[in-house]
Amino acid sequence: MPPVEEVVAAVPAWAGRHVEHELLKGGLSHSIHVVRVDGERFVLRILNRAVEQALLGIPAEQEIENTVRAARSGVGAQVHEVLPEYPALVLEFIDGETMSLDAVREQANIERIAAACRALHERTPPFVNRFDIFRQLEGFLELCHRHELRIPDGYEERLPTVRRIEAALAARPLPQAPCHNDLLAENFIDTAVGVRIVDWQLSGMNDAAFELGDIAAESDFEPERAEALAAAYFGAAAEPALLARVRLYLLMSNFTWTLWFSVHHGLLEGSQADFDYWAEAADKWAQAVRDLDDPGFGRTLDVVAGGR
Repeated sequence: MPPVEEVVAAVPAWAGRHVEHELLKGGLSHSIHVVRVDGERFVLRILNRAVEQALLGIPAEQEIENTVRAARSGVGAQVHEVLPEYPALVLEFIDGETMSLDAVREQANIERIAAACRALHERTPPFVNRFDIFRQLEGFLELCHRHELRIPDGYEERLPTVRRIEAALAARPLPQAPCHNDLLAENFIDTAVGVRIVDWQLSGMNDAAFELGDIAAESDFEPERAEALAAAYFGAAAEPALLARVRLYLLMSNFTWTLWFSVHHGLLEGSQADFDYWAEAADKWAQAVRDLDDPGFGRTLDVVAGGR
């Protein structure tokens, strides 16, 4: 990635002004900075091409365009400048508080998060790419084999069950919507006017039920909280098949992102030396195994496939 000083100097609107910048901690892949220009704050997001090459994010051009489109929903940050040659984005600094795991799990915030997701899915122009968690899994697995990366014991033995999950979800598909696809707590910003969403590294057109299942997985929702999120999004009278669909995508989020962390651990570990990617992979895998071995798993598959 280019040095931040070079990118800052390339922003036309900042020429001749007093500019200060500092690294914003928490990003796991790209380089993100808070920039103060004569006291006004912006976010500078410098995209790392190695991330897309390792399948850990969509191509930079797609992320940039999806970021621009997400801004139109009012949920994503406004885009002030695009610097495709680096590539980089100058974004609105959203004045609010980054949400914590505990905050995401609060019932009042579950309803606000569901409202933000509905706004994103309904008001955003279609994204320029599609996102499929099953194809993502295949890509990660191929990378792991090619580079002889470490994966959890027993992972590939569960792949026949993944094919059953995919078949169940494909039996009665939902319309595609512009989805974020990576809504861990830190990608929600709590503001006075509602929940905002940042970081479009894995965005694409997808099943809205995956968005909800992924939120539930990232914040380790127990079944009751996952159902509360689905009910807040789909309506209190949501049919059981929709609730079960969210549960299957929760499982697939943990199953697939296990390999996201395995690949990051093996290929890009140096980008965030203070983060233990392998420990995170192990944690995701443990949660996936928990749900695969749940006595109600077979019933959940049947409900999704049959719509009962």
